[in-house]
Amino acid sequence: MPVSLKLQKRLAASVLKCGQRKIWLDPNEINEIALANSRRNISRLHRDGLIIKKPSVVHSRARVSLRNEAKRKGRHTGIGKRRGTANARLPFKVLWMRRCRVLRRLLKKMRDAKKIDKHIYHSLYVLAKGNEFKNKTVLIEKIHELKAVNVQEKALAEQAEARKGRAKARLERRAARESKKAADAEAAVQAS
Repeated sequence: MPVSLKLQKRLAASVLKCGQRKIWLDPNEINEIALANSRRNISRLHRDGLIIKKPSVVHSRARVSLRNEAKRKGRHTGIGKRRGTANARLPFKVLWMRRCRVLRRLLKKMRDAKKIDKHIYHSLYVLAKGNEFKNKTVLIEKIHELKAVNVQEKALAEQAEARKGRAKARLERRAARESKKAADAEAAVQAS
């Protein structure tokens, strides 16, 4: 009948602070180990190398890191590998927030650089909030368009102002001419 080393295994597990499955008892020294019936004896056997604590089993992440590296390149992410909805994988709200922040940042930068005035800024800010612009490029196009309109309006206003000035000068000249003519007529009447 083989010798039972159940007690020794239990004591060794307690002494070495590990589970019983991690305890290795030297199969060539069974008789000597069987005589050890106290913790002190067990720790002596451990010092002598008859009882050893097995190393913990390696749970390698090498394969995982390799796969993650491939995923970063876009492998293993096709339609067949997707479990969640598009919204669950990358929420629409997150996309919206990113886009909104990009547009608002651009508007603020342009206003601070005096490229747009506060009125254009506000109107575009409200439009951006209303989902008017798909991306930054579209917003920049709109800014150029508005600035062109502003320049045109300013030019037209200046032209109108100049026209008004010329008309006023014409009227003044005419009035002066007429007053001079009236004065000449009056002088002629007095002379005769």
